[in-house]
Amino acid sequence: MKCTYCGADIPEEQLVCPRCGREVQIVPDYNPLDEVLTAHVKGALDKTMSLEENRKNGSADSNRRRDYTGRQNYTGRQDRGMTGRSRSATGRTQGRTTGHTRTSRMDDRTRSLSSTRSLSREEQAARKRKAEKKRERAKKKRLRLLLILGILLILTVAGGILIYQNSYSGQLRQGYQALEAGNYDDALARFQRAVSRDEERPEAYTGMSQVYIEQDNLDQAEQVFLDALEGQDSNTELYRAAITFYLDTSQEQKVSELLENCSSDRVLRELAQYVSEPPEFSLDEDEVYEDVQALELTGSGTAIYYTTDGSEPDTSSTKYTEPITLNEETTVVKAISVNEEGIPSVTVEKTFQIEFPAIAAPNVTPSTGQYSTSQTIEVEQLEDYEIRYTTDGTMPDSGSELYTGPIDMPEGSTVFTFVYIDKSGRVSQSTTRSYELVY
Repeated sequence: MKCTYCGADIPEEQLVCPRCGREVQIVPDYNPLDEVLTAHVKGALDKTMSLEENRKNGSADSNRRRDYTGRQNYTGRQDRGMTGRSRSATGRTQGRTTGHTRTSRMDDRTRSLSSTRSLSREEQAARKRKAEKKRERAKKKRLRLLLILGILLILTVAGGILIYQNSYSGQLRQGYQALEAGNYDDALARFQRAVSRDEERPEAYTGMSQVYIEQDNLDQAEQVFLDALEGQDSNTELYRAAITFYLDTSQEQKVSELLENCSSDRVLRELAQYVSEPPEFSLDEDEVYEDVQALELTGSGTAIYYTTDGSEPDTSSTKYTEPITLNEETTVVKAISVNEEGIPSVTVEKTFQIEFPAIAAPNVTPSTGQYSTSQTIEVEQLEDYEIRYTTDGTMPDSGSELYTGPIDMPEGSTVFTFVYIDKSGRVSQSTTRSYELVY
């Protein structure tokens, strides 16, 4: 520890400065002003002591020189020696007087500095109290500001949460939460609110359809998308969501029906992967054919399936591998084509009419009448046709009596009916003869 007055080192257990003899004043807090004052005091004391020592040393040297000179000139110069001794004494007296005066001045200056230091400490204490009050005020101000900011933050967060919860995303999220919890009415209401926020986005419609799916109501689930698309025929994402619904519910055949009713070329281009073109028929259904026909089916998909019994075709129906034979009859052919995504096209239905030319009725002799003599009944033969007949008035068929040659007219009344039948089973028009043989 250093003395605050002269700057001398003071042992820790000593309370009095060994150099200046002043009591040690312990200052609890560091003050830069104290250090400055201490430095000034120390410098002044050091300078004063240095000057005093120099004067003392200078006076001693002067006296020694004067004494030496006096001794050398003592003989014959006593008056001058006395004068020198008087001057020397006078000089010493003046030096002591001057040193004493300067020491007094230094003491006054030290007291002045001490007084200044005391005043500085009071001012420092006052400033410290003022600073403490200022810090307290600043602290309170900061606390108030933090409180205001906290309130604003809470209000902002609360407002953001409220806005989010009432937004499209918020309603959508709450709808799915209700759906997962099995609260179908609440979920449906949330999704409907989301739609009211943004009717173009598809997620809310998908959520509504899932509510109906969970309730095993696929028709209503489908209707959600159909109703939405009535006013949004160019909404690609809404079409995509509807297609996803059909695929997820194994209703692939309805995808093509949906896209067939779309009038937006842009949507069809963007969803080209789901478009399945229907097959093409090689025959025109508006034409009536007079012989057996071979119907060919072609398409751009990976496979074609068809039926000829009037039922709707699907991937379990007959797969087209070769032309379809159409015989003499009316045939309804329904066919679909399946694309690479496994999506069937819309069903193409065509009706084909095959009517062979009519075969003339057999030429039979004699003509209908009453006879009194024996007669032979003959029928004109045609190549590739057989003749069948009956005698009970019914229409002959392939199981009736076969005509092989002239027939003797039986006695009494008899009705003969004859027809031609070709190899394919086609039956000609019939010829009927009524005979009465009376002898």
